[in-house]
Amino acid sequence: MIEVKGLTKRYGPNTAVDGLRFDVTPGAVTGFLGPNGSGKSTTMRMIMGLDRPDAGHALIAGRPYAGLRRPLCEVGALLEARTFHPGRSARAHLAALAAAADIPAARVDEVLATVGLSDVAGRRAGTYSLGMAQRLGIAAALLGDPGVLLFDEPVNGLDPEGVRWIRDLMRSLAAEGRTVLLSSHLISEMALTADHLVVIGRGRLLADTSVRELTGRGRSLEEAFFALTESASAYQGTAHPTARDENASHIEPGRNPR
Repeated sequence: MIEVKGLTKRYGPNTAVDGLRFDVTPGAVTGFLGPNGSGKSTTMRMIMGLDRPDAGHALIAGRPYAGLRRPLCEVGALLEARTFHPGRSARAHLAALAAAADIPAARVDEVLATVGLSDVAGRRAGTYSLGMAQRLGIAAALLGDPGVLLFDEPVNGLDPEGVRWIRDLMRSLAAEGRTVLLSSHLISEMALTADHLVVIGRGRLLADTSVRELTGRGRSLEEAFFALTESASAYQGTAHPTARDENASHIEPGRNPR
């Protein structure tokens, strides 16, 4: 599982993530929602050890990412689409990752088939569309057959068929007992994909609950999301709050302790 314990990240006078706490458990797709600038990507980067928190910590299977013995075989992540050398083919990119992590070479063709890139695996990755680059990033995340997966906006650049494919993939990975954390700005798609939701605003936890609980009383997920985040939009002030107050309180409606 993923454990986020009091994560805080500041950039100068601005606080991007503020004492954030939540768990992501196996066997379910956990959706990670929040307005633009709410701290989702920063949080995921801290989980992956790419950014150092100013306070708190994140654990994967009880350890920080830097303490994992075989990171690619324990955690897979897609945080940015084009994290590959544009002159390399997709197959060469994955083969290099596999060799560096002591993953069997046969796994490369397996994940290329999973993401639907087998027919274009010999092409330079720099010629790929955004949607194809997203698929290659997902292939890299799956390469080590990890039990924990993080995806930041994986549907960017995908057509409707690709979005549906992502939905089915996320749910199948969770059904296998994996831990899946999925960030997306497509609220309607999250309603179809996620089992559990973590919602943040201005770097603070607003809700940690099931989709069913958050959308109770006949509300759509979009209605519930905007009601929850209307006072926590990054666009409602030039300065990020650094202390709790009545206008940016730590509200957790329908919280489901896990």
